[in-house]
Amino acid sequence: MRTLRRDFPLHLMLVPGVILTLIYAYGPMAGIIMAFQNFEPLSGFFKSKWVGFDNFTYVFHLPDFNQVLWNTLLISIFKMILFLLVPLILALLLNEITKKWFSGLIQSSIFLPFFLSWTVLGGVIIELFSLNGPVNGLISLLGLKPILFMLNNDWFRGIIIGSDVWKGMGYNMIIMLAAITGINMSLYEAAEVDGGGKWKQMLHITLPGLAPMLILLGVLSLGNILNAGFEQILLMYNPTVYQGSDIIDTFVYRLGMFSQQFGPAAAVGLFKSIISLGLVSISYYAAYKYNNYRIF
Repeated sequence: MRTLRRDFPLHLMLVPGVILTLIYAYGPMAGIIMAFQNFEPLSGFFKSKWVGFDNFTYVFHLPDFNQVLWNTLLISIFKMILFLLVPLILALLLNEITKKWFSGLIQSSIFLPFFLSWTVLGGVIIELFSLNGPVNGLISLLGLKPILFMLNNDWFRGIIIGSDVWKGMGYNMIIMLAAITGINMSLYEAAEVDGGGKWKQMLHITLPGLAPMLILLGVLSLGNILNAGFEQILLMYNPTVYQGSDIIDTFVYRLGMFSQQFGPAAAVGLFKSIISLGLVSISYYAAYKYNNYRIF
């Protein structure tokens, strides 16, 4: 009680956030019941017909479901790998720049897209890769035929992955640069005395020093393996590239909002949530077990 009285103002400050979380995060969870009903908006939760697991059976036997699941995993895995690899390379390169003003300029330029919404960036990317856009203009100057980037499944999937990595790579880069600054400088001095060049210093000092952070970022990203970028894909894709870019979130959106199949859409959402919960739990346990990372 003494601690509660002492920290009461802090607890009071948490009340608005707790209320908003209950309303917008936990309140909508009541809609899970739709996954087990033939939900009709006019009948509501209490009068809609109960169908058990029929919605799950229906969804899992849809011809597009396996392709949607494969697209989600493929896009997510490539994003996870590149989200670690590209920022790592950038951090290692920027760490070798001696002029601070130039290093700061590059960092700011790389980090800037992170603050822009996909509403803005999506429009920019669509214009860049359109049939009459700058990219096809450059291809035409080289004497090649223009490419329908936004209408080709393979090209469009690559654009989705590449643009998302470009947008978010600055964040992980800053984290890795901060981890590099935490490495003991005496190790580099000792390496120089022993004749170790920049390459060997990177291999034997910088990379081992970054290993715990890389493991942590990699393990925590496992929990988002089924989140392939709903907002990004929704704003950029079209029916022509559904086969290569339709993911679970966009599939649920179209199933519920356009086809009015609320029960099957809720079933897919619940399936994804259960898998994600398990992956998040495993990833946080692994992060705590092997890297001593904990939220509380």
